[in-house]
Amino acid sequence: MCGRYVMARAVGDLLAEFDARLEEEVDIPPSWNVAPTDDVPIVLERLIDEGTVRQLHVARWGLVPSWAKDPGIGPKMINARSETVLEKPAFRKAIQSRRCAVPADGYYEWKQGTGKAKQPYYVHPAQGSGLVFAGLYEWWKDPSKAEGDPGHWMLSTSILTADTPPPGAESTVFGRLTALHDRVPLPMDRATMESWLDPQADDAAGLVDLVRAGVKDVAAGWRVDSVGTEVGNVRNNSPELIRPVEALF
Repeated sequence: MCGRYVMARAVGDLLAEFDARLEEEVDIPPSWNVAPTDDVPIVLERLIDEGTVRQLHVARWGLVPSWAKDPGIGPKMINARSETVLEKPAFRKAIQSRRCAVPADGYYEWKQGTGKAKQPYYVHPAQGSGLVFAGLYEWWKDPSKAEGDPGHWMLSTSILTADTPPPGAESTVFGRLTALHDRVPLPMDRATMESWLDPQADDAAGLVDLVRAGVKDVAAGWRVDSVGTEVGNVRNNSPELIRPVEALF
């Protein structure tokens, strides 16, 4: 995790929800099958004129480090393991000062059956509210493009993950998540997000610990629904993909 997710909210709704502004106009079509290298919305904070400004940007999913020779490394960097994010060369600079929030409606996991059979599941808040994952972002300069070219700089992002929490007495969702995958994307509540986004916060290790500590509380209200196998094809992208169906096994 996380290899596919859903982000179907409109730009205006995201701006209102996160109290963010746009640096420039963006186009973010709704997607019920977000895949690596897709453009996705992220929320970040920047210091501008000695003040902190929260902005909504569009980033490519799959972080491309500033030192990369080309963006081909991105698909391998869609997730960052929270246990090693402070040391990994691809992430250790971003975790210090380029932290972001990645909005989502839910995400997909697959359960392996016999042979090649796989059953997809949609993990999402039971009440229909959105999710926000802890993320990182990075800017990569394309040496093949001229200064001033709109594509000269690429913004990319990665979602932090952690071990799936053990089942708790207060909920059975963790048992179901563990049965699907041994890792989970790191969700944040509003207070944690405020701390995570602060560009002046310099205790990266403490922030990672803060996010990791809140997983059980934030995810306790999630539900896991079996959905159709159509989601396995990235060409399929419609609300029907998240409609619950009877599991294959």
